[in-house]
Amino acid sequence: QQLKGKVVLVDFWTYTCINCIRTLPYLKEWDKKYRDKGLVIVGVHTPEFEFEKKYENVLKAVNDYQIKYPVAQDNNYATWHSYQNRYWPHKYLVDIDGYIRYDHIGEGAYEETERMIHLLLNERMERLNQNNISSSLGLTSKPNDAVDVDFYNVKTPEIYFGYQFDRGNLGYQGLKPNSITDFKISPSPYKNYVYLSGKWKYNADNMELISDDGEIFLIFEARKVNIVAGSENASNAYIYLDNNKFNNSIANVKEFKLYNVAVAENYDTHAIDMIVEGKGFKIYTFTFG
Repeated sequence: QQLKGKVVLVDFWTYTCINCIRTLPYLKEWDKKYRDKGLVIVGVHTPEFEFEKKYENVLKAVNDYQIKYPVAQDNNYATWHSYQNRYWPHKYLVDIDGYIRYDHIGEGAYEETERMIHLLLNERMERLNQNNISSSLGLTSKPNDAVDVDFYNVKTPEIYFGYQFDRGNLGYQGLKPNSITDFKISPSPYKNYVYLSGKWKYNADNMELISDDGEIFLIFEARKVNIVAGSENASNAYIYLDNNKFNNSIANVKEFKLYNVAVAENYDTHAIDMIVEGKGFKIYTFTFG
């Protein structure tokens, strides 16, 4: 009822999704710019991993990202399924009569999306016999905290560690769900395949370190590396990029979230080696930029 007569942007997202995170600067700018012009942004937080269902985790992320528009928790995927959605992020623009007029999957198309916001807001203004907004408001320039990614040169796909999401990028065959394995890193690793050392448990949505220490190795083709990870205890992670210790190595991993772990000087083939200390460390994904 409160949204009747408004133009609504529905944004499906989840707080550890790097693609979602990179769209937030634009959403926040549009919220500030058009909130009093009739636009309402509603973030629909539909979790990918189990820990993303916790209210306190979502609340902290909303505060950390300084999101001022309302965010709904869609833990049971009810709204997700109502929209027949399949992607993070996915934006839908709804006009004042409640019809979906535009949608966009993934990052980018910011100018196209904002032009559609203008169109729907102008339609609303005409209905209310008010002046349209196009003459007074231009398109939003790139926000200061927006990040550019050369997707053409990101050749390594997102890599999942849990058996529910496994896309075949673990360097081992025949792993059984919920099994514990003492892994060894291959002396001849393939690009885009993850290799482990130490005892790890193959969980539904993560790999969990069972031994006191372990190692994660990957040859990838991109510039930036992120992980989604956390620890039941307090674990430390030390990052080596191309055999050199990376200055911003993450340590004291506890909070379950996305960590930016390494940035190379260029888009190319690189190797990342993570030395992990402290059982209970869980890794969910590698993502790249």
